[in-house]
Amino acid sequence: MSAVPLLRTRRLTLQQFTEADAPAFFEIMSDERTNTFLPWYPVKTPDQAAKMLTDLQKSGWFYGIFLEGRAAGYVSLSGTAPYDLGYGLLPAYWGRGFAAEAAGAVLARGKALMPYATATHDRNNPASGAVMKKLGMRYCYSYEELWQPKNIPVVFRLYQINFDGSDSVYPGYAERYPHFVERDV
Repeated sequence: MSAVPLLRTRRLTLQQFTEADAPAFFEIMSDERTNTFLPWYPVKTPDQAAKMLTDLQKSGWFYGIFLEGRAAGYVSLSGTAPYDLGYGLLPAYWGRGFAAEAAGAVLARGKALMPYATATHDRNNPASGAVMKKLGMRYCYSYEELWQPKNIPVVFRLYQINFDGSDSVYPGYAERYPHFVERDV
């Protein structure tokens, strides 16, 4: 993938976190509620946050979501299959459409560079699934994984959007874990 381009939406600016944003990034990644349904534990120190940011920025596009100059969360899109979309917001910004707005801008930018994008959410976090549906992603299947490093079983729902006009479904998680299709998702 190319460098992380600056993106603007009606309400948001999406840009890479800088050193000046380190306190805001630490606030996001140390917040218990923000990180409840994410694979990692909330960070405890600014140094842990700095290492996490370095690691996340190596995996593809990793944007800070800024509203009126304040970091509200992040959105990411990996540069290799399964082209995974991810996002997290501080609770003060939940329920206002910011995740879908930010993720939609990133998907629009990535559309020319990849055949599809996937996203997964913990079945116990239906609000994240609502964001995926709002983005035009379709539910494909669910699978159970022993989530690391938290070491807990989680049922994930996989959503996908195809940019190449195909009706293909990313098979990777279905091949690694027992999978099934849920009704009424």
